[in-house]
Amino acid sequence: MDNNEAIIAAFKARAQRREERRHFFRLAGSAALLASGASILSACDDDDKTVTPTPTPTPTPTPIGDADVLNFALQLEYLEAQFYSYAATGEGLAASLLTGTGTQGAVTGGRKVTFTDPVVQQYANEIAADEVAHVRFIRAQLGASAVAQPAIDVSGGSTSAFSAAARAAGLINANQAFDPYANDENFLLGAFIFEDVGVTAYKGAAPLISNKTYLEAAAGILAAEAYHAGLIRTVLYRKGIEAPSLRTSADKISDARDSLDGSSDLDQGISPNGNVSNIVPTDNNGIAYSRSTGQVLNIVYLDKTAKSAGGFFPSGLNGNIKTSAAN
Repeated sequence: MDNNEAIIAAFKARAQRREERRHFFRLAGSAALLASGASILSACDDDDKTVTPTPTPTPTPTPIGDADVLNFALQLEYLEAQFYSYAATGEGLAASLLTGTGTQGAVTGGRKVTFTDPVVQQYANEIAADEVAHVRFIRAQLGASAVAQPAIDVSGGSTSAFSAAARAAGLINANQAFDPYANDENFLLGAFIFEDVGVTAYKGAAPLISNKTYLEAAAGILAAEAYHAGLIRTVLYRKGIEAPSLRTSADKISDARDSLDGSSDLDQGISPNGNVSNIVPTDNNGIAYSRSTGQVLNIVYLDKTAKSAGGFFPSGLNGNIKTSAAN
């Protein structure tokens, strides 16, 4: 068979296949079978082309804007402000600072610490005032877009978030409770759980903010949080000179945070190399590290999987940023 004869034979074969398909559709008759036949026809068309099925559309994620980032930060400030306010004064935030969009939640626990060290008490008073000011400032920046305070657990019972965190760090056993309001040392350890997280959260959020006014505000709060963190780390280290177990407890909290936020080894204790102080946790370039919003939520939810609630926020957060990372 020469080339022309081969081409003619191929055309006849295609024509025969076309007629067979038409006969099938005439017999099928129903709309459902016609639709099915159309799929068959598409799969084996006259030119013997391979047709790729149309993929299932992927849902478009909700875009994250500057207001979402600030609302995420606001809720971390709610947590810190409530803890410090109760510890320093015995009272939480004013009701006027708790309203907003989303579901407003109550605060569980919290009471005034009976301080024995006047320096620690003064530090607690100063930080509490700063954290309340942060809440007020961010709410003013957001205006009507500000989210309400979600439910927050800052209690000290055996089933509290503080006890769960202390248990994860190996500070207490399953039958014990960690009360951050019991004494100066427990207060400092409770504060240490939050402060480093706040610094890394603001640094991680900085690239997500496009508005320069918001970015400058976030940078200012980051600096304040870094001062707070350095202060807490310094006092813990100083007291740990006389009570090494306190220093060890702080380093265990650091390890627990590190185990929650992923496989990377970023978090640093106050004396990870014996007696050598590590007040400022930085990399080889002297730069502080950062965490993503998901990693931050891993720590405050006290869970290394993807969750939308838990730990210090038993009902989750308000707004569009509310899910922790899957580690």
